[in-house]
Amino acid sequence: MPKKSAPAVNAGISIGINEKDRAAIAAGLSKLLAETYTLYLTTHNFHWNVTGPMFNSLHAMFMAQYTELWNAVDPVAERIRSLGHAAPGSYGQFAKLSGLPDAPAKPPKALEMVRILKEGHEAVARTARALFPVVEKASDEPTADLLTQRITVHEQTAWMLRSLLEE
Repeated sequence: MPKKSAPAVNAGISIGINEKDRAAIAAGLSKLLAETYTLYLTTHNFHWNVTGPMFNSLHAMFMAQYTELWNAVDPVAERIRSLGHAAPGSYGQFAKLSGLPDAPAKPPKALEMVRILKEGHEAVARTARALFPVVEKASDEPTADLLTQRITVHEQTAWMLRSLLEE
């Protein structure tokens, strides 16, 4: 009797995107997920720890931002799953995947928080944008749509944060 071969990884996925492209897209989305979660955690940290004359406005703004980031992680993770790959979900995995620094151990002054978050949003926008070539090559419209939405949010948020830093 002939030996049965082991089932192929992600066997049965026939969505019009080959495994190599799905793996590359999932890897890029995993980095985006890790950076989004890292930025979420930093923003929530700053919401808790902001002080000074801008407390009320920054506290409320940071809450709106971390809420938006929190709501963004699930669609990114679910897109990774739709492509047939496991979504990263631990602090260790996120630390390895993310290019963003962790929040400072000692809370910085309010405007330094704004600067750190501005840089974080710009970095996440760059991460999302860098994934477009493989997404476009694979004609992966759902991921392209997701990336466009994320870039729009991160660029607009970075602009608003930059505006607070101008004198």
